[in-house]
Amino acid sequence: MYKNKLLKMRHLIWMNGWYFLGATMALLLAILMDFVTPILLGETVDRFLLGGESTLPAWANAFVDRIGGPEWVRRNLWSVGLCIVLASLLSGAFYFIKSRLSSVACESIGVYLRDQLYTRIQKLPYHYHVKSEAGDLIQRCTSDVETMRTFLGDEILEIISSLFTIFVALVYLLQENVSLTLWCLCLTPALFLFAWLFFNWVSKSFAAADEADGLMNAVLQENLTGVRVVRAFGRQKFEVDKFDRASKDLRNKSFNMSKLLAVYWSGSELIGRVQILITLILCVIYVVRGELTLGGMIVFTTYINTVLWPIRQMGGILSDAGKSSVAMNRIREILTQPIEPEEKDALTPPLDGDIVFDHVTFGYDGGRIVMNDMNFTIPAGKTTAILGATGCGKSSLVHLLQRLYDVEKGKGTVSIGGVDIRSIDRKYLRTRVGLVLQENFLYSRTLKENIAIAVPDATDEMIDRAVTDACAKDFILKSDKGFDTVVGERGVTLSGGQKQRIAIARTLIKDSDILIFDDSLSAVDTETDAAIRKALKERSKNVTTLIISHRVTTLSQADHILVMEDGRITQQGSHDELVKQPGLYSRIFNIQSSQESSPPAPPQGC
Repeated sequence: MYKNKLLKMRHLIWMNGWYFLGATMALLLAILMDFVTPILLGETVDRFLLGGESTLPAWANAFVDRIGGPEWVRRNLWSVGLCIVLASLLSGAFYFIKSRLSSVACESIGVYLRDQLYTRIQKLPYHYHVKSEAGDLIQRCTSDVETMRTFLGDEILEIISSLFTIFVALVYLLQENVSLTLWCLCLTPALFLFAWLFFNWVSKSFAAADEADGLMNAVLQENLTGVRVVRAFGRQKFEVDKFDRASKDLRNKSFNMSKLLAVYWSGSELIGRVQILITLILCVIYVVRGELTLGGMIVFTTYINTVLWPIRQMGGILSDAGKSSVAMNRIREILTQPIEPEEKDALTPPLDGDIVFDHVTFGYDGGRIVMNDMNFTIPAGKTTAILGATGCGKSSLVHLLQRLYDVEKGKGTVSIGGVDIRSIDRKYLRTRVGLVLQENFLYSRTLKENIAIAVPDATDEMIDRAVTDACAKDFILKSDKGFDTVVGERGVTLSGGQKQRIAIARTLIKDSDILIFDDSLSAVDTETDAAIRKALKERSKNVTTLIISHRVTTLSQADHILVMEDGRITQQGSHDELVKQPGLYSRIFNIQSSQESSPPAPPQGC
């Protein structure tokens, strides 16, 4: 669909075909009205004032005869002025209709492109978002769409206007005097060549400027997102310098594009002025020779200028075409990205069985292996804990359980209740697997809305139970407006522990079949940790729970504990069993136990 239709401009125009057709017809009528004024002025000078031959069509001459002939018009020149005013009013009315219809069309295209982009981004696989920069995606969904919207809504009609204007003017001028017309257009090939060269230059320049703009937005977005880290480490100057470099890079590339525009408009203006001068000199010569009337000279000079302006304008239109081509390619890059496939025969089985990793080997994009021949079982309805150093593959295990990534064929299987996870519908799987991360995202909404975001129709009883089990009720009730307290963007008004408890409540309210806590109790104190674990044990007797943590006290109450090292399971068993075994678990247990039992050393110098 996207390759054959949406990514071609003509299909975007076709979607609003009636609006574009109406706008085009109104534009052509407006242009015809613009041609009336020079003809009326020429006819007035040649026929009504100087008594020469008429150049009006037969029907127009018949109308003049009916109202009293040239003598009557000569005595009532106000009638010519009235006709010019009426032509101008009609032209303005037609231009208004054109603008109205084209505005509707281009706004519809803008809405459509933004919706398509946003929908596509939501369906892109997780690994795409890992590699992409948010600022660049925002740039493509806003600035690039605006460039496309403007070009399709305005510049396409400008192209039609320019071509039609040139055609009508040339038809009239060639009928009047072929040789004079050709002489008066002798510099137009140079103008066309200049416009074409400018198109090639500006396309490259705009692509560089657009990428620089996306980079600057990415720097800005990253800084605003990490404002706490910037403040905490005193990195304001570093961030200012980084933004300054990105801003100057955008300035320089935009300035280069502006220089190209200045060169084009000044150069084309020079060529146009020289051509007008040539036209005036030649017209005077032809008038002196008697080969051109004075009224014909007025029409000729007016129409030549009318022809030159669209040709000059073509350079600007071509530059906008270059910009829109770059913008369309950047939009196309998103719309052609493969989305997560929707398997037609995907299963939606019950997820209350054992989770089995059967000789799973996994790495990211052909890179370093992060899980090497993993072979273990997470019993259904039990709590399994995982301990391991950073980078040992714990988060990758979570990614596989939610099908954010899939195990390649021939490199093992992950199954739930005997069903290969690759055959389970992704959306169904993710709604039944609750995940609480260490870093949780909260929306700038009320606490209640954040908790119930996954279950919009959640009752007050469901919310109350979830926040009670997550040990979040006390601090919520102490907030200014209780559940109606609005948290700042990304939950900035809450502490780390409070955000984690809200995230736990948000997950618990779903009543998932599988619960995963990925180091999500690290920011709460030991007492709260124990209270949450106790509530979870009472609440989720039939739920398979997976806890990933570095805190042994958090892991100790689990039914089964797995120890991961370098992508392998090196130890497994209960807390009591692992404490007695030599290995990573007992070492960490001894270190943490000694830290908890020993009083803190006094600060040096006290």
